[in-house]
Amino acid sequence: MISLHTSAARRRRLGVAVAAAGLLATLLTAGPAAAMPDPGDTATARTDVSAAQEAEATAAISSGEIPGVDEIVHSSNITHLANVPKDALKGLNTDLAFQGKYAFAGNYDGFRIYDISNPKSPKTVAQVLCPGSQNDVSVSGNLLFLSTDSSRSDNSCTSTTQPATEKSSWEGMKVFDISDKRNPKYVAAVETACGSHTHTLVPERKNVYVYVSSYSPRDTFPDCQPPHDGISVIKVPRNAPEKAAVVNFPVLFPDGGNPGAPTNPGVSKTTGCHDITVLPSKDLAAGACMGDGLLFSIKDPENPRIIDRVQDNVNFAFWHSATFNQKADKVVFTDELGGGGAATCNEEIGPKRGADGIYDIVGRGDHRKLVFRSYFKIDRPQADTEVCVAHNGSIIPVKGRDLMVQAWYQGGVSVWDFTDSSKPKEIGYFERGPVSTDAVTTAGPWSAYYYNGYIYSNDIAKGFDVLKLDDRRTDAAKRVRLDELNVQTQPDYFDR
Repeated sequence: MISLHTSAARRRRLGVAVAAAGLLATLLTAGPAAAMPDPGDTATARTDVSAAQEAEATAAISSGEIPGVDEIVHSSNITHLANVPKDALKGLNTDLAFQGKYAFAGNYDGFRIYDISNPKSPKTVAQVLCPGSQNDVSVSGNLLFLSTDSSRSDNSCTSTTQPATEKSSWEGMKVFDISDKRNPKYVAAVETACGSHTHTLVPERKNVYVYVSSYSPRDTFPDCQPPHDGISVIKVPRNAPEKAAVVNFPVLFPDGGNPGAPTNPGVSKTTGCHDITVLPSKDLAAGACMGDGLLFSIKDPENPRIIDRVQDNVNFAFWHSATFNQKADKVVFTDELGGGGAATCNEEIGPKRGADGIYDIVGRGDHRKLVFRSYFKIDRPQADTEVCVAHNGSIIPVKGRDLMVQAWYQGGVSVWDFTDSSKPKEIGYFERGPVSTDAVTTAGPWSAYYYNGYIYSNDIAKGFDVLKLDDRRTDAAKRVRLDELNVQTQPDYFDR
């Protein structure tokens, strides 16, 4: 039982709480797993709500069911150590990467580097203005990689928006030299089909391979033509990053992937991948690809090979991201119901839609299969003005247990245990109350990752948070130290 460090200790769990059935919830329950059009981390900032929804949020705060506007609440095993608000970069905060004493934080306007040698007082080292959503970020050695998934006038950091219907428009991968953390240098760019929504590194001694995930082609887009049924593979020589180039476009869906509606109402049609996580120590990768979940071999990183593929046409709307457990016998897939722009953590949506799907990996070699075991979703009720969605997280390295920390936008940060893949349970949390009671506002943690003894969270609106987790079930993780962490390139924590 979690004891609450909050004045709202009377909060009830979903399944007991009764939330108002506002217009947004009605739209989301129209089909078996109805999703908003083109989901996948929208940049929507504010949408006005009805008077009834505003009244519901206000009443929920008054009754103690949810925290007050911007009120911080957390379980007793979590301490909020620090927050660094946005500064020069005013766009939405996005993903995180780590190297030594530094954290690298993406933002729709560029990226920011923090010195986290003192987690209680992070210091900004550099802010790089380089607009181009989402600016998904990762690092390897002296190189930083930045995804651009918005059509730009050129590949520079001074580019402007330009329609994707124009052939001269650019989107793709950017590469920076970060050998001087205070003065990153832009050294390379590679254009990729349909841009780069996210990317994943497969690092080697001489080269870094980059798997680029993108989707939603259109006949009117010269550089993003259908069918877009695979991923771009970029090869980046460490000593000559300016020679980075696309070396393959492996087709992952020779049959076209999940057809979506009307065959599968409420499910996204597969036109590429949203995110891929690799486990290099096991030559494995897991792909979250809109309407499909994948398990594939990366033994030959230039030529990834599919081992198994699954769908959930009842409860999953948009396969968003994937996380292996340490033994590589489980995968957690997230469902981004509502596309990161809707309130989905309420009674109307329920505990199975917009949840994590936990799959066991059974069998050996090319005969391995993904077998569904259960769903996990936070059961702390959120107001209909709070964008809440299953988002980016990482495992917490404890031998013999499967533990994870995960971001849920305005659902906050959740720490949960899936050691028994059929009976997952939350063991800790941190969250803020609604940003507003009169509008649906995109805010909350985009990413929440465990790194060298602390949880780091990049809040879309509120900035960079540092949390300390003190719990006998997770304390052993404090002894695990990494030199570098890109969560989508999962390390082998115990065999390094």
